[in-house]
Amino acid sequence: MKLKIKIAGPKVHDVGYRVFLLKHAMNTALSGLSTYNWDADGQQEVIALVEGDEARIKAFLKAIEKSKPELAEVSKITSEPFDGEVGRTSEVAMLCSFVQLDKAIPLLLDMRDDLKEMKGDIKEMKGDIKEMKGDIKEMKGDIKEMKGDIKEMKGDIKAVRKTTEATLEETKAIRKTTDTTLEEIKAQREDIQPGYGMSMQQVCVDIRAIKERLGML
Repeated sequence: MKLKIKIAGPKVHDVGYRVFLLKHAMNTALSGLSTYNWDADGQQEVIALVEGDEARIKAFLKAIEKSKPELAEVSKITSEPFDGEVGRTSEVAMLCSFVQLDKAIPLLLDMRDDLKEMKGDIKEMKGDIKEMKGDIKEMKGDIKEMKGDIKEMKGDIKAVRKTTEATLEETKAIRKTTDTTLEEIKAQREDIQPGYGMSMQQVCVDIRAIKERLGML
């Protein structure tokens, strides 16, 4: 039995439809299969010519009517008897392999160029990382030096604080001594003032007596 199957729709090309048909032909063990793309009245079509016993062809037709490639958009599937020549399923398998390989080669070449570019980027990144390591090492040295300066400053601050505390103690001692001296001077002044007043009074009395004797009064 031979059959011509036509799959039509807005998107049936470049979605893996021929590989999809080959898979189902091999699953149903069809001996004959030919596939090709076609355009009719501005609509995409995939033509499948199949050959085999009736039961296998019916199973094949039922399978492709129930499912389709994920990205395909199908409007209708029709079939009609066919009396022309049908190629071998194995030949379609080889052709599909070559087609897929032909599609894969540009992608592989692009991937090779991308890998080459990535290697350059990785090399540049390694240089940046090496430079960063040098900067980090330098920063560690600066931090170590800063720690030494801080430690030295702490020692200076401690010494200044100690000196300041000693100066304050000396100032307190001088103030205390000054206060004591002032108290002593004040006491002496109080002791001197009464005697000083009495001595001056006696001197005045003596001067008056001398004047009287000399007849000056």
